This record gives sequence, structure tokens and C-alpha cells, in this order.
Amino acid sequence: MNRLYRHRGILAFLGALAVGLLAPGISETLAQRRKSPPPVAKEAPGIRQQEVKREQQPGVKESLEADVSARNIAVTSNFNGTEIVIFGAVDGSQQPSAESGYYDVVIVVEGVPGRVVVRRKGNVAGLWLNTASVIFDNVPSYYAVASNRPVDEIVPEELRELHGIGFNSVKFTPAVGQSLPLSTEDLKQYRDAVVRLKRQAKLYVENSFGAAFTGKSLFRASVVLPANVTVGPFLTHVYLFREEKFLTKVSVRHTLGREGLEFYLHAFAYRLPALYGFAEIRRKKDRS
Repeated sequence: MNRLYRHRGILAFLGALAVGLLAPGISETLAQRRKSPPPVAKEAPGIRQQEVKREQQPGVKESLEADVSARNIAVTSNFNGTEIVIFGAVDGSQQPSAESGYYDVVIVVEGVPGRVVVRRKGNVAGLWLNTASVIFDNVPSYYAVASNRPVDEIVPEELRELHGIGFNSVKFTPAVGQSLPLSTEDLKQYRDAVVRLKRQAKLYVENSFGAAFTGKSLFRASVVLPANVTVGPFLTHVYLFREEKFLTKVSVRHTLGREGLEFYLHAFAYRLPALYGFAEIRRKKDRS
């Protein structure tokens, strides 16, 4: 009898899933999913975002060629994190050997930007309660820095602020219309709290020796994306420095996207959240 109820629960869940996938509007999602590669961000009609962008300091002879090991990373139901490899070469390299230290390379990987609320607790009549909060916009869901030596030895502070290199220079801003005015010190404390929480979740990572030159012009680095990373578009920036001077930069777009059953379940939950919730409750009840 228990087996019969379990089978009924599974059939109910599968039936609800089928209804969700056939519901109006899902065809649009499936049509978007069939495109290759999937869109990395919303674009204006007729405008295609470049997957690779370059920035060159005037008068610099060197240029960069860089890429990532996968432009489109699949997130399936058994996704447990992954590692991406960033590699490239310095065209016009004047470096005599990989060990000479003639150049420095800094790599920054940024995940989907979003809104984050940070709350501060205070002692109210002997109870620790949330007494204040700050909302930040454009907070990278994931942020990693890899370099061939410590970043503060490579990049001066003003350049770190300009390019958003390092935890203290991540470019996220307070949302407009905060209920309480923020002093510079308060703002710093709340920003530090965001970074601290992200680091504890292994979503903000810094590796001072995570990049290395493997030849006179070739370099390589690897960055781990944990299982709890947010799905969506990513940006990888590769910077080349020489004696604390910025030379050139390459930015590469890539995407972490759902595949297979993970995609269909997400589409179902997004399109028909009430039906999905009912199916989940029924499935858990039958398992108990």
C-alpha cells in the first residue's frame, strides 16, 4: 500500500511538471534556450554584445590574447562546482623568461551582479535585534582575484580603485533612497560585512599566486566556481602590468547556464510557482 502511495506521489509530481512545461509562455523560454550560445545579458534590439573586449594603454607595444576554458558551462542536477582555466599570451612580449618577473598578470572573475541587504544587530532591552540595514546594488554574486604575486605589490591603490581590483575595490554602490544617511565609516563597515559574508560562503576568493607565466609570453590561471554560485553571465578580466603601470586588458564574457532536468525544473518553478510548491509538498509528504 505504501508503495502504491509513493507511486501516486511520483506520478502527481511528474504530471504537475508536464503541465508546467506545457503552460502558456514556456514555449518562449524553450525557444530562447535553443539558441547557441545563450544570451549573457539583455540586449537592445539589433545590438549584439561583444564576447571579448580589449583596452590598450596609448603607446604600449604589448597586447593580450586571453580566453577561458569554457564559454558556456552547464549546470545540471548533479552540479557540484567546477573549475575554469584562464589562459593567454602576451603579443610583443619583451620578457626574457617565465621566471624573470618582467610582467605581472592579474585576473578578476565577476559573477552576476545583484542587490544585497546587509543588516546590523543591536541590543534592545536585552535582545539582539536587527536595528539598521543598508541595501547595495550591483554586488557581484561571485568575485575572484588571481595573480602571480600579491595584488598590492602589482597594482597601485588608485589603479585598484579605478579597475575594481581587490576586495576593497569591488564596485558595488548603496541603493538610491536609503532610509538612513550613511557616514563614510558606516558605509565601509557595511561593505566589509558584505565581503566577509561572501568570503565565508566561498563566493569571494583571492589567490595571490593563482596565476603564473609558463613561458616568455604564455600565462595560465585557474579559478574554482563553487556549487552555490549564482547561474548567469560572468565576466573575466585579464590585466597586464609592468612595474606597477597598467599596459593592457582583455575582458571575456562567459555563461553559467542550466541544462537538462535542472533547466526544466527551474522553468516550471518560475512559470507556475504555486503548482511547483504543491508538487514539492506532495513529493516530500509521500517520502516521509
